[in-house]
Amino acid sequence: MVPTTHYAKSGDVHIAYQVVGEGPVDLVLIHGWISHLEYQWEDPALARFLNRLASFSRLIVFDKRGTGLSDRVAESALPTLEQRMDDIRTVMDAVGSSRAVIFGVSEGGPLSTLFAATYPARTAALIMYGAYAKYIRADDYPWAPTREQHEAAFIAYERHWGTPIGLKILAPSSADDERVRQWWAHYMRVSASPGAGVTLYRMNVEVDIRAILPTIRVPTLILHRSGDRLVSSQGARYMAGQIPDAKFVEFPGDDHILWIGNTDPLLAEIQEFLTGKPPILEADRVLATVLFIDIVQSTQRATAIGDSRWRDLVNNYQQHVGKEVARLGGRVVNTAGDGVFATFAGPARAIECARAVRDVVATLGLAIRCGIHTGECVIEGDDLAGIAVHIGARVAARAEPGEILLSSTVKDLIAGSKVECSDRGSHILKGVPGRWRLFAVKDS
Repeated sequence: MVPTTHYAKSGDVHIAYQVVGEGPVDLVLIHGWISHLEYQWEDPALARFLNRLASFSRLIVFDKRGTGLSDRVAESALPTLEQRMDDIRTVMDAVGSSRAVIFGVSEGGPLSTLFAATYPARTAALIMYGAYAKYIRADDYPWAPTREQHEAAFIAYERHWGTPIGLKILAPSSADDERVRQWWAHYMRVSASPGAGVTLYRMNVEVDIRAILPTIRVPTLILHRSGDRLVSSQGARYMAGQIPDAKFVEFPGDDHILWIGNTDPLLAEIQEFLTGKPPILEADRVLATVLFIDIVQSTQRATAIGDSRWRDLVNNYQQHVGKEVARLGGRVVNTAGDGVFATFAGPARAIECARAVRDVVATLGLAIRCGIHTGECVIEGDDLAGIAVHIGARVAARAEPGEILLSSTVKDLIAGSKVECSDRGSHILKGVPGRWRLFAVKDS
């Protein structure tokens, strides 16, 4: 559930904030660049990350002035770091937090650092991820982007604001994931206007906090991914060398966005830093049967009836699928485009669901193809991932219109059932090692 959004007034500006969890330590999360308090919970990976933080802290998160649900301000009057520090103190006062751990992400890093140096009595500790001390290359800071590179980015972001721009740098591991692309594009649009977004970017480029790093006197943890394509890990190492007794931890990976990629080691490091105890991690893998359903010739159908009618038809179709999945004890994991990805505890119910859905959607004038596979899946919050999921999707792609196609694993597991199958031969599944024997479910 989305936490309640509250407002605290900092000067003449209302700052939107949320509080999640009841842990023993207050943790103020300062997002990078732009944010939107309520839309952030629409992304399963980000929601999982926030809930994990809230499992061992009282998490306090807010939209910086000019972004998200906080008051928008004129582009000519965007906030200084000093005003933003006032906003942090205002939110802390509003929630009754006299002292908190300050966690700055990316552009939030310099702000967090300045706050820790200026208000050490109110800063229990400092955490930074993907952050920097300076964001323009100089002779004594050679790993930052050049001003020319930034200028080119300013133009590109203003021209393409509200599209999936930047994901190949910000989150290369998910840059081709359509769900992530759509979410990121929407996140940009609701978090800031094009003018404000680019103006904030320009302001961030001019920040240089190198001189204050040696003045930090609170416990400091600096986290970074080694292949970060936006902010070089060299800058994180530099900060760790300048802040007295700072701890630097580098993780493998290329993603700059905090909640994308392998986040469990990062969260474990934060939890141990704050609590002194490593987390007891829940099982992150489970055996599951995955069912993929796609509408046949969806593009042609959408073109024929128009976008508005097509959206209504897809919504109707997905509601029918959801009811059948729930009736048979499964769970819809996601509905990207006109596809549905659902999971079940066993293959028999997945097959029964596929049959029921095929019959129901036929009344809507639609034909579907289905693929089913059983294997070990990786739990990522409310999502599932891993090779088993990939295989299931590839099996579905091989199915003919109206066909329910099974992997050989599923065929073996339903031995003794009344489900009859036809051998569809051996296939190479794109991106999956070896050859796979596939079977089509016969009509009962």
